[in-house]
Amino acid sequence: MPRGDKSSYTDRQKRQAAHIEDSEKAEGRSEEAAERIAWATVNKQDGGGRKAPAKKAAAKKATKKAATKKTAKKAATKKAATRKTTSKKTAAKKTATKKTAAKKGPSKKAATKKSAARKTATKKSAAKNAAGKATKKTATKKAAAR
Repeated sequence: MPRGDKSSYTDRQKRQAAHIEDSEKAEGRSEEAAERIAWATVNKQDGGGRKAPAKKAAAKKATKKAATKKTAKKAATKKAATRKTTSKKTAAKKTATKKTAAKKGPSKKAATKKSAARKTATKKSAAKNAAGKATKKTATKKAAAR
């Protein structure tokens, strides 16, 4: 393709270039300068001509489709494999924790409940003792005041 050949551009790109060229001429630019600016603008916007030879374009599309299908299949098999392994791992963890819980006897939750109950019982008895002492003090103060 010789330099300056516009056959690889789409009809839309050619229309854009013609419109830009007309507006540049209206601003007072020369014919050559207007054409140069028009095609430079189209190239900057679209990255050059878009038309590709029909054979190459069809071949590219076919290879892209095949590649995407392969990657989709690979991804699906990987997901399935990871699901299987993770489900096996979690099942193994669950059985291991059940076995250790059976060996240890009472669970941690039960132990914490017992200790919490003890704490509240001691707090209540301490509160009763304090209340009893306070009433005794007030009684002794009243008796002394008489």
